[in-house]
This record gives sequence, C-alpha cells and structure tokens, in this order.
Amino acid sequence: MAVEEEFAILDPRTLDLAHGFERLQAEAAEDPILADSVRGELIDTEVEIRSGRSESFAEMKELQRDRRRRLFDLAAREGRVLAACGTHPWADYLDQAIIDTPHYRRLRAELGWVAQRNNTWSLHVHVGVRGADRAVAVCDGLRNVLPVLLAISANSPFLDGHDTGLASVRTQIFTRTFPRCGIHEPFGDWAAYAAFVDLLERTRSIVESTQLWWSVRPHHSFGTVEVRICDAQSDGEESFALAGLMIAAVAQAAADYDDGILAPPRRARELEENLWRAIRHGLDGRMIDFDTGTEVATPAVVEELLGWTEPARERLGIDLGDFDPAGPNGAQRARAELERGATVADAYRSAVGLTADTYLVAG
Repeated sequence: MAVEEEFAILDPRTLDLAHGFERLQAEAAEDPILADSVRGELIDTEVEIRSGRSESFAEMKELQRDRRRRLFDLAAREGRVLAACGTHPWADYLDQAIIDTPHYRRLRAELGWVAQRNNTWSLHVHVGVRGADRAVAVCDGLRNVLPVLLAISANSPFLDGHDTGLASVRTQIFTRTFPRCGIHEPFGDWAAYAAFVDLLERTRSIVESTQLWWSVRPHHSFGTVEVRICDAQSDGEESFALAGLMIAAVAQAAADYDDGILAPPRRARELEENLWRAIRHGLDGRMIDFDTGTEVATPAVVEELLGWTEPARERLGIDLGDFDPAGPNGAQRARAELERGATVADAYRSAVGLTADTYLVAG
C-alpha cells in the first residue's frame, strides 16, 4: 500500500499560490528520501509527496510522516507554506504555470484550456492486488462506494473568492473537464480493459495509461488499484484515516471477490446521481438507495461503508483513531466559520493553520 498527498505552495504572508515547484524539486533532489518521493502535478504551485511502497498501514504512516517532515522543512527554508485543500479559494487559474517537462508540455498541447484550468489538490492511495482479472473486478466493485468516499472527503467549497454552494468544487472542475475522468463503466475482466486501453493507444487518444484519469483505476506499473476520488485533507490525522478507509475498501472488495460475494457494479446513471449529490452536498445531503428506490441520509451511508470495511480494517490493523467519517468534514468546518462571521480568506487561513499544526504530528 501507499499514499500520495498533494499540497498547494503558498506565500506565507498573503496565502496566494506561489510559483516555484521546480526550485523545491531541485532542493529535494539533495535529500535521499525526498528525491524519490517528491513529484510535480501539472502546475508549478503544487507539490506531491509519496510514501512509497509499504507492507502495512503502520509502516505507510511512518514513512509518510518522515516525508512530510522533510517536505515541510524544505518549504519553510524556501520561504513557503503548504496547504491541503481541494481548491485554492481565490487563485486565478490563468495565473498558473504548467511544469516545464516533456510530459506536461505534451499534456498542455493535447488538453489546452483543460490543463490550465486544473488547479486542484487531492488524496490518492495505492493497494497491491494480485491477479489482473481480480484487480479489474475490484475497480468495478469499488465504483459503488466512490460517491460516499467523496462525500466524506469533501473539502473544497470555495472558488473565485466565493462560496460555490458545492461541497467539492474540485471534483466538479476535474471530473467535468478532463477526458477519461470520473467513474468509468465496469469492464468485467482484464481482457476487456486491456483491449480498450490498446484501442486508445493505437488511435493516439493516449500515450500512456496514466492518461486514464478515472476515480479508480488499475495502475500498470505498480500492480495496484489506485483510488483517486478524495479531496486533499487539511488535517494530517484525517488524511491518514481517510487513506486507511480507502485502503480498507480496496482490501474488502478483493476479499469479497475471493468469496464470491462482491456486490455487482451499479449502472453509470445511478452512480452519477449519487456522485452529484456528494459534489453538491457532501455529508449534509442524501443519497439514493437504488435497491429500495428511497433516499438515505449520507451519514447513514457512511455507517454502511464502515460496517462493510470493518473486517478489512481489523485484518490490516487500520485504526481510524478519533476520525469520524460522518463529519464534520472540511467543507462543513469551512462553512461553520462563515456562519460565525469569518470571510472566505479567514476560513482558508484557518485550514492552512490546521495543516501546519497537524501534518507533522499526525499518526
């Protein structure tokens, strides 16, 4: 298993996005740990830190804590602070610069405005899954729980200086603009998946499989299932706990597949309805139970997810600690501040402070 956390690079005085990923990367190259774990993600005001492969959840957290400390120290030496939210509340995407590498130059040429628009930050996990057909079955099955995972993680209510009315405007930006994004149709087996990827490569739609930006996907190089649905988390402890919950969902889906009880994949039109509800309302809304044709409060769906993943969490030693997936999440905390009279900038400053206070002590 592994975790990938994305951060915005900020000016500590104004909290504006601050250009300079390339400089951070150059300095990170002098650190034997950061050299292998710091990555860029399209824009030069973003940095990603990767735990690397771990054999247990405890090991993953230990590795990532060390990488967090090194990265935050490096940012401080460069006169920068790091923020973990799904979006920056007031940054103009037109001011962002694409990282100057062959990979990202190609993406900018292929995607145009879409690449420029994507100033968003997220949380990803990888879980090793043995067997190609098994990995595809796990991806197909996990589609069913992606909306509730997004609702739990929703942490991007602000954009362009305003409250958007959405819980995760990051997801709206990313999944509605990038091609081959969101929740894919179920494939059924590896042969069907591989045939589709081969078709995309032969027709020059993609150059590599990482251009499949789905919210869950098999990762060809790592031999993992990668879950990519969640907003970045401002609280370092919650980031670990949410990563653990995603890892447990992958592991439980694999166990259910082995036992022949993995729930069949939902139809795309059904998942689309609940995905929108997660984007719009997060944990404050309701989701549709398509088996009964009724609405269910989203926190009740969270409880179902916790019950389903409990065997995997126990087996893998994943302790969620004080984290309550039923809330409040980042979007709810931010809006609570507005209700108390804070501005959008005030709420963001609080989130940046929470990141500074918790990412170095979490776990």
